[in-house]
Amino acid sequence: MVGNHVSHANNKTKRRFEINLLEKKFYLPSEDAWIFLKISAHGLRIINKLGIEEAVAKARKQGFIK
Repeated sequence: MVGNHVSHANNKTKRRFEINLLEKKFYLPSEDAWIFLKISAHGLRIINKLGIEEAVAKARKQGFIK
């Protein structure tokens, strides 16, 4: 997404809105392994809500994770 920086003098310069991505390491007890995921802040909230096991299962089913 793009937009403008707008100064106090109302000067406009182009800017970009970047996704808030985080590189996180999670432990999967069922596989006894650590996995590294690059996820958004919203995705992290989903993992906190569902749990890592269910979130990874859904992501694998949808093809996001191999």
